[in-house]
Amino acid sequence: MAAENDWKKRLGVVYSTGDNFNYDKGESEEAETLPPQKQKLIISLDKKQRKGKTVSLITGFVGKSEDLEELGKELKKKCGTGGSAKDGEIIIQGDFRTRLSEILVKDGYTIKLR
Repeated sequence: MAAENDWKKRLGVVYSTGDNFNYDKGESEEAETLPPQKQKLIISLDKKQRKGKTVSLITGFVGKSEDLEELGKELKKKCGTGGSAKDGEIIIQGDFRTRLSEILVKDGYTIKLR
């Protein structure tokens, strides 16, 4: 098995001959997860690009992707439905805006319904 070369990840990069040059891979560190009291989440209903199916969309989460996925898992479990959590938003299948707002307010989050 051949070792993976990282040159493929750097295509189109201009190289420097300087001794102290460090290549920036463009990876940014994730922001620390804010406590629930400082989070301002927006709950909305969405049908766009979902083949007409309705989903409850939660946006505005600030923090690590692991914490977002954990919150999404908890909300899916409490609503008894499927969904996903990625790219800073949580998608819950179906119209669960009122139930989600009750759960999040009980956990200490500040929410806004749209």
